[in-house]
Amino acid sequence: MANYTPEEVEKIKDRILSALESVIDPELGVDIINLGLVYAIEFEDSGRTEIQMTLTTMGCPLADLLTDQIHDAMKEVPEVTETEVKLVWYPAWSVDKMSRYARIALGIR
Repeated sequence: MANYTPEEVEKIKDRILSALESVIDPELGVDIINLGLVYAIEFEDSGRTEIQMTLTTMGCPLADLLTDQIHDAMKEVPEVTETEVKLVWYPAWSVDKMSRYARIALGIR
């Protein structure tokens, strides 16, 4: 098990965020980071990574597809040895969580 410094953990989390930007919501055509769907990333020295995220709607049929894409994206980050995606519903997602880029891409003011 590696002992990462806090600086190394931040760099790993940055790479995790970059990898997650490749996960595109097929309905909206924008990545899950810019949509504001990822609430937290927890990375442990063992490489176990927990991604807490929500969906745009509670009954979203894309949960399994997005989870599969997240697992694929995490293969791009060598320090990540195990990925767990936890769906959370609080706080509820709203367009306020979207980045400026996502709002422009979707034509939302």
